[in-house]
Amino acid sequence: MNLERIPNEEKLCLCRKYYLGGFAFLPFLWLVNVVWFFKEAFVKPAYTEQCQIKAYVKKSALGLLVWVAVLTTWITIYQQFRTEWGEVGDYLSFTIPIGTQ
Repeated sequence: MNLERIPNEEKLCLCRKYYLGGFAFLPFLWLVNVVWFFKEAFVKPAYTEQCQIKAYVKKSALGLLVWVAVLTTWITIYQQFRTEWGEVGDYLSFTIPIGTQ
């Protein structure tokens, strides 16, 4: 998407939609929000909506970092203790990894 062609009001509206969409367990939207609007928020010359866009970009980055931390922690714990959890560990898995039983 070329943000150069979109008016500033629509940029703010789109940035807000991506920010709110991330709360629907879609952290990828926060990543897209940060990547697309980083220049608009921090590089471009100041304009009226920029302050709000900057706030949404910062909050999206924070939400994304929290999701990455939570998912990394869960994946690490699951990989370490799956075999010790027995059947529960197997039920949590879509495919059962080959490994120690």
